[in-house]
Amino acid sequence: MATRALLRAIRKRTVSLPAFPRHSIHRHGSTLVVAEHEGGVIKPPSLSAVAAATCLPESSVSVLLAGSGASLHQAASHAASCHPSISKVLVADSDKLKNPLAEPWAKLVHLVQQSGGYSHIIAAANSFGKNVMPRAAALLDVSPITDVTGISDSNTFVRPIYAGNALCTVRYTGVNPCILTIRSTSFPVLQKSVDSKSNEASISQVDLSTFDDEDLGKSRYISQTSQDDERPDLGNARVVVTGGRALKSAENFKLIEDLAKKLGAAVGATRAAVDAGYVPNDLQVGQTGKIVAPELYMAFGVSGAIQHLAGMRDSKVIVAVNNDADAPIFQVADYGLVGDLFEVIPELLEKLPERK
Repeated sequence: MATRALLRAIRKRTVSLPAFPRHSIHRHGSTLVVAEHEGGVIKPPSLSAVAAATCLPESSVSVLLAGSGASLHQAASHAASCHPSISKVLVADSDKLKNPLAEPWAKLVHLVQQSGGYSHIIAAANSFGKNVMPRAAALLDVSPITDVTGISDSNTFVRPIYAGNALCTVRYTGVNPCILTIRSTSFPVLQKSVDSKSNEASISQVDLSTFDDEDLGKSRYISQTSQDDERPDLGNARVVVTGGRALKSAENFKLIEDLAKKLGAAVGATRAAVDAGYVPNDLQVGQTGKIVAPELYMAFGVSGAIQHLAGMRDSKVIVAVNNDADAPIFQVADYGLVGDLFEVIPELLEKLPERK
């Protein structure tokens, strides 16, 4: 009985962040979403951040975009019409903000907060949000709440702990703004909201006349590399095919890539496969990699370490193939097959129809 009570306490643990008086939280507020854009459109994780902002009670939503050139203004037009809850789009047009470096972006968030007085600032808990938001929180002298998966009210949030094995309810008691990074897979975007053209938000320029560029040279943008293929992005794919260390070599990992190509799926990998050099680390799924929640997740030769499960356990349907009947992956799988992946994958490739 004591063990059960302890487990219940862990799963429902409530953590208060002291240090500031509670009266500083406003019942009615406004939310700033720090968004990424590429190719003239808002990136899907940032759209999820907008969806999270709509979960806050009675809060107007503004979107902050930064960069330079025509792509920025195209993205602003997209943001103004991509979600009916967005009331304003703020555009910071400067070459200093062209690349997603933490120092200038954090100072921009600080500048916009000083003029806007937002109650909440939200970004996706991806590489961009994890890079910018902690520094912005430090400049604003507040405590950020990271990797939020649920919003109960304007100052109560849910986030996973212990590699996703327990959920922690966090009550923010600090001064404004309350800074959040959200797990994008927990706040799906309805397609009809993305395509909405009604009630377009206003677009305004951020006054950068007081933007202080001193001490911005602590990091330097060198280059960006990305996969040059037709596979969908791992973080947003509907189907993900993942391989583990059991594939034994980078050449054998091509079986996973061939199956993914036939299914129109993204390719994922465990940390063990990445560490072994089979694939680059941007394909890693797990606690220290990417968090995914596709409609179908297929795992081949994946044992199911707790760190990997933390990155894919929210998938709608999980299919696992492993030659070890006691592999932990079968405990979370909807469909499991005990077998040799070097026999199963070629058979799947043979029997699956070609994509049209």
